Amino acid sequence: MSNKREKELARAKWERQQARRQERAQRESVIKRAVLAGVLVLATVGYFIVARPDAKPVAKPVVSATPAASNSAVAAARCKPVSDLQTKPRQFPSAPTSGNLRKNLRLTTNCGVIDIELDQNAPTTNKVMSNLATAAYFTKTACHRLTTSGIYVLQCGDPSGTGSGTPGFSFADENLPKADSSGTYIYPRGTLAMANSGPNTNGSQFFIVYQNSPLPANYTVWGRVTSGLSVVDRVAAAGVADGKKDGKPNANIVIEQAFAR
Repeated sequence: MSNKREKELARAKWERQQARRQERAQRESVIKRAVLAGVLVLATVGYFIVARPDAKPVAKPVVSATPAASNSAVAAARCKPVSDLQTKPRQFPSAPTSGNLRKNLRLTTNCGVIDIELDQNAPTTNKVMSNLATAAYFTKTACHRLTTSGIYVLQCGDPSGTGSGTPGFSFADENLPKADSSGTYIYPRGTLAMANSGPNTNGSQFFIVYQNSPLPANYTVWGRVTSGLSVVDRVAAAGVADGKKDGKPNANIVIEQAFAR
């Protein structure tokens, strides 16, 4: 074989190798872009969850109920119709922290009564939320958010029903749980905790955990449900509007009165 022919064959082999390398590099680039996009989506979702309250670490997904089952569950939630909701949050000049610590909070809802033992290790939160209850801030307000996958919470305390309403003030975190090495804490079923949009941004929104939920240890714990958690269970069983896993509850649960004592 002539040197010229050997050079042509060697050149052709080199070009094939280069083409394969380029093709492989393009495939890897596509994969990397897809992975990065997924990471960005997760980061966005994580911030969204934290801001409203609550992170969503990996957990076994929950299959949405069928429409027929959902309608049956809505009826089973036994929530009475409520009219004339309060939908405009009252504004306070500062966090109301006067008075004594309260031991208990009762939420009388159109779906049933929820009794809560207040945590004395969260004195500021105890006083603020008790005073808001006494001022009828929570009266005739709908719980605006239910999550049914990854984390399991019912969120209330925003008269506007948007998740962005505030009473015009914010106050510091307290009684935060101890996180594990990953920064996560398993909030136990029955926990009552404050929702927030970042450190020290507590206002009036709170959530009730109805199944153990892994979250960042960033949410002030200020009580635990002692009776009536079945009310939340029934609302959760009815699912989220439009078949989603995070949003407005199908069963419209309304706080008719909140009483601290």
